[in-house]
Amino acid sequence: MTEFMKKLAEVKVCPVVVLDDAADAVPLAKALAAGKLPMAEVTFRTDAAAESIRRIAKECPEVMVGAGTVLDRDQCARALEAGAQFVVSPSFSDEVAQYAIGHGVPYCPGTCTPTDITNALRYNLPMVKFFPAAAYGGLNTIKALASVFPALKFMPTGGVSPSNVKEYLAFDKIICVGGTWVCKKDLVASKNWAEITKLCQEAYDLTH
Repeated sequence: MTEFMKKLAEVKVCPVVVLDDAADAVPLAKALAAGKLPMAEVTFRTDAAAESIRRIAKECPEVMVGAGTVLDRDQCARALEAGAQFVVSPSFSDEVAQYAIGHGVPYCPGTCTPTDITNALRYNLPMVKFFPAAAYGGLNTIKALASVFPALKFMPTGGVSPSNVKEYLAFDKIICVGGTWVCKKDLVASKNWAEITKLCQEAYDLTH
């Protein structure tokens, strides 16, 4: 978990990636790295997710690759078998927590209430995802939660953009944000790797 959190703190924006075709995985990963964001949360929303993780893990060792939108034990097992170095969920899941932690892989569950966070803390997790951030009050809610859980770090995702990312990161309890804007689906579909690199570089420059 320490290495994962160190990497998050370095990049400050974790690219959230949706891939419909595993053939796009390596070019995309290289585009992220070229833009100084060598990290990819590959969401399990498509059938290509596991193979995409496998290819990035094998061919792009400079990129820390993890699995996102992991909802159950089966998905978690497939993600880890493919080489995922971390696991992110949109909600808290006991079975995902047990499987990931049991295999020594960092787990970052989605939370938006004190109850969610309390459940996560049963596993001594040092950080949680706050999702969907904009819909649940954004920075104001995170600050309210942080006052109750002062040791916890947050990764807000959902509604974070270039217009508000600096405001989020200015709060010391936020370790990183999840960024969907740096690799939009239409750019992946059109294989516009140069534009993705440009957006990543802009995000890096904005937050460092």
